[in-house]
Amino acid sequence: MPNSARPIYRRIMLKLSGEALMGKEDYGIDPDVLKRLAAEIIEVSKTGVQVGLVVGGGNIFRGAGLAASGIDRATADHMGMLATVINSLALQDAIEKQGAVCRVMSAIKINEICEDYIRRRAIRHLEKGRIVVFAAGTGNPFFTTDSAAALRAIEISADLMLKATKVDGLYSADPNKDPTAVRFPRISYDSAIERKLAVMDTTAFALCRDYRMPIRVYDLHRRGDLMRIMLGETIGTLVDQTG
Repeated sequence: MPNSARPIYRRIMLKLSGEALMGKEDYGIDPDVLKRLAAEIIEVSKTGVQVGLVVGGGNIFRGAGLAASGIDRATADHMGMLATVINSLALQDAIEKQGAVCRVMSAIKINEICEDYIRRRAIRHLEKGRIVVFAAGTGNPFFTTDSAAALRAIEISADLMLKATKVDGLYSADPNKDPTAVRFPRISYDSAIERKLAVMDTTAFALCRDYRMPIRVYDLHRRGDLMRIMLGETIGTLVDQTG
């Protein structure tokens, strides 16, 4: 990074899907993907940006999918929360093996293996330069990890929420299925909700809208994009009040 380049954000919340950790695998965690993600996160942290993370559990269990198969929805969601704890511990291990300090904070009590989520303690960790992974969603069934990321971003007063996904922003339709799909460089929360853009659920969009938390959607698989966003480049799609 050039000496003149400085990040424009003080504190961010990065939302990763559980599926992102699978890489080319059909299930579970690809160690190479985990190592690359950890390296990019650490690179950003070293610039002085305070980094919070929320990771989903879809590579192991997805609550909605389990519920569709006949399991009680609340039980299925609790199973999904435990899957996010597994992913969070894997991220912590990958980050710490590369020399950074990371804390996992869980919304459900599981303090034999990680800390309970306490807002003020989380902020203190961030202020000390530690990377914080927020596990177990909101701790409540019927809420997605997207909603958990939005909630935690607001609670810790992040400057930006990032949604790392499989495409380079929000499109008018699925670009993998519709070649005429148009990418939005910027869009409002209300437009994203009205168009039913499925990159995040409505609750997450509405939370960010109500508390004016900007969201940037970008391609997880493009190496270096996270740092470029930190330096102010207009990558992906910005969702905000005035889009």
